[in-house]
Amino acid sequence: MGSTQETTPASQDALAQAFVAFSVESGVLRLGEFKTKAGRLSPYFFNAGLFDDGAKLVRLAQFYAQRILASGIEFDMVFGPAYKGIPLGAAVAMELARLGKNVGFAYNRKEVKDHGEGGSLVGAPLKGRVLIVDDVMSAGTAARESIALIKAAGAQPHAVAIALDRQEMATELHADGTLKDVPYSAVQYVREQVGLAVCAIASLDDLLDYLSSQPAQPALADNHARVLAYRARYGVSLVSP
Repeated sequence: MGSTQETTPASQDALAQAFVAFSVESGVLRLGEFKTKAGRLSPYFFNAGLFDDGAKLVRLAQFYAQRILASGIEFDMVFGPAYKGIPLGAAVAMELARLGKNVGFAYNRKEVKDHGEGGSLVGAPLKGRVLIVDDVMSAGTAARESIALIKAAGAQPHAVAIALDRQEMATELHADGTLKDVPYSAVQYVREQVGLAVCAIASLDDLLDYLSSQPAQPALADNHARVLAYRARYGVSLVSP
């Protein structure tokens, strides 16, 4: 398995700040009030589906590739989990090749085909150390599904690259059918309990830094206070136990 070492750079990272600005300008990272899958009212929302034209995807892939290569994570191929991970993984694999690291790329489909090539996996055969590329990690469900697929194919799930680390408590479904907060994030779960390295372009702390660096825009200052309050309520400790 990959290292459990923290691979997300410290706050005030220039690449992270550029990515947050790009995401805000592209309408991908929105500020306001949004309901999360866990039922929380979040003051921001990150929707990678709005990287919706060629120019945005090219720039996004550049951010991913720079962060991945800078992380030092070694890998033999890229895997994009359905659905958002498919275009992300493809774009990242192309940018990595442009930068001199040409590796295989594969993705899965949700439904299993019983004709043509058959099965649920498409692309290069899964082998060696596999880097999973996705947008965000909320509960870690998609990562666990990808890990199971990769292992079943005889390859090694090695690391995960995501766009944004929300740095907030994950939830677990209890026996009574209710969702309960747990004292660790999905990223921490994958890194510390599953044993995969996790690489994020930016984090919630980077968003806070971005908002605090825009004094000429009072609206952003107001959002900074709301995001900070959300971080205080749902954030996780960044110090490993």
